[in-house]
Amino acid sequence: MRKPRRPDVTTLELVGGAEALELELHSYDERWASSYLEHRRRISDTPMAGKIEIQHIGSTSVPGLAAKPIIDIVVTVDDITAEEDYLDALVDAGYELRVREPRHRLVRTPARDVHVHLFEHDDPAVDDYILLRDHLRSDAEDRSLYENTKRRLLSKRWDDMNDYADAKTDVIAAIKARARAARGR
Repeated sequence: MRKPRRPDVTTLELVGGAEALELELHSYDERWASSYLEHRRRISDTPMAGKIEIQHIGSTSVPGLAAKPIIDIVVTVDDITAEEDYLDALVDAGYELRVREPRHRLVRTPARDVHVHLFEHDDPAVDDYILLRDHLRSDAEDRSLYENTKRRLLSKRWDDMNDYADAKTDVIAAIKARARAARGR
């Protein structure tokens, strides 16, 4: 990874603090792909500086996988620390800043139904998101394991969405390890 123009933040800033959310899984909905495309256009039309790349990630990007009805999108930028190159444009397009942390920013819609994750182009987290998405699209057994894990976890109350996400870490790590092995990496 190349060095950013300025030092990045060193801690997690959760704009608005922790949020208790009632989450439930929905059967796969083909409209999720259309929603992604709508937001892809919206993001592409913003006057962000530099090169950007946009991809649909997360469970809503995997046909057949039950998911929380939240569209996750990853956008890569030239320099995550140069927020003036992208953040104001996204806010002007109707997104709200939710997370600022080292190497990552997250904006979302006011309805909280679209999360846009921002990273630099060469951030390994982006490759991990794509690896997991592509593997779940092609491996029915791991897709089922992941869905069953989410169902089990969502039967509990979560005071913060980040705690729910952290609880999936071990299963996601195991799936990604199998995905890497299947790709010979």
